[in-house]
Amino acid sequence: MSQPKELTKMEIRTHLTTNGRLLLPAKFRKALDLQPGDEIILRLEKDSIQVIPLHQAVSQAQNLVQKYVPQGTSLVTDLITARREEAEND
Repeated sequence: MSQPKELTKMEIRTHLTTNGRLLLPAKFRKALDLQPGDEIILRLEKDSIQVIPLHQAVSQAQNLVQKYVPQGTSLVTDLITARREEAEND
């Protein structure tokens, strides 16, 4: 997946169908690098909805966690080691 471009503000008027579906215009899908079948996160904040591509949300979470994990540390390895130790103690 390509890196998200620096986006300018875009607005478009659309409508909600009777079963709650909303069409994301092609310009928006292209700007967010969304493909058919991609997962997205809908975040409700006060009186608006944010559409966040899952790959972007995961990347943001990884960047946040990296600030608190020493370089060279594997959280996966640490978790596996801890689970094995717990299993041995049971």
